[in-house]
Amino acid sequence: MKKLEQGTFLTMLVLVTAVFFFLLKPFFGAVFWACVIGLVFAPLYQRFLKLWKNRATFAALSTLVVVITIGVIPAVFVTVSFFQEGAALYQRLQTGDINIGERIEQIRQAFPAIQSLMDRFNLDLSTFKSQLSNAAVTVSQFIAQNAVQFGQNAAQWFVSLGLMLYLAFFMLKDGTDLVAQLTRALPLGDERERLLFSKFAEVTRATIKGNLVVAVIQGGLGGIIFWILGIPAPLLWGVVMTLLSLIPMVGAGLVWVPVAIYLFAVGSWIQGLVLTGFGAGVIGLVDNFLRPILVGRDTKLPDYLVLLSTLGGFVWFGINGFVIGPLLASLFVAFWEIFIRDFNTPEETG
Repeated sequence: MKKLEQGTFLTMLVLVTAVFFFLLKPFFGAVFWACVIGLVFAPLYQRFLKLWKNRATFAALSTLVVVITIGVIPAVFVTVSFFQEGAALYQRLQTGDINIGERIEQIRQAFPAIQSLMDRFNLDLSTFKSQLSNAAVTVSQFIAQNAVQFGQNAAQWFVSLGLMLYLAFFMLKDGTDLVAQLTRALPLGDERERLLFSKFAEVTRATIKGNLVVAVIQGGLGGIIFWILGIPAPLLWGVVMTLLSLIPMVGAGLVWVPVAIYLFAVGSWIQGLVLTGFGAGVIGLVDNFLRPILVGRDTKLPDYLVLLSTLGGFVWFGINGFVIGPLLASLFVAFWEIFIRDFNTPEETG
């Protein structure tokens, strides 16, 4: 009878938990980023806690002020400007002010080797120009349409933002107690749970500091040099470079290298040299210099695993996937390490 009661209770527990998570599904992004803020800014919260003499409310509020100042306000400004420049780019493509095919033709005439290379691989330049032009129109149209949708759903977006900050306040203030309760509740063994929570925190901090911050700096530098050189829509391209820098083995070079080639093709040699030098000497080296400083001794997954998990994360979770993907990969590795250590050790022979 006791086993039946326990089985029934555990079944109901799983069912209620699943229904509760389903209930929270519309707020997944807000809940997830509140947890991320609680993890990443926990050291700052501890400093404020000492400064305010263990007054947790003031420490959490001070931490949120820093989060809003360095994260939320710039993100809102960049998002609005990104949609504005995307809509403007779509209009210029529609009116013919920007002709992708014509610019590709200029590159072909300036660099005949490109045509020879395409002929060698049986590639049709006219088809390539058509496909690239269609892709540019499709992407810019998508941004323009989402700009309208973003304006219409601005109220909902700000509600989600407010919810995220509200939850982040409690994640900072009560995060230690929540982890302790989870450790008591989960039937995995306290040592394993501490290891998994530690891995979760390490990967989250490493991903945010080592990937997001570096990508934002690279995209920001790219946008600044585009603006200085007078290249259209510098903020839009800066955001694109930021997103590409989040993907391992891709990076901002996928944007600035073709632009530099185009500048050389149209005879803007000084601009091309400046962009090439800045891209290779500054943007390209940011990752090598900043990542070790920002990540420090935090965990590092193999590059191929980071690439696959990041791409998979983008497919399944959108922009949140650049954190969720590597996080799931890290937990996958951690679980198997624990299994090998605790359940698959070789038997001792007498």
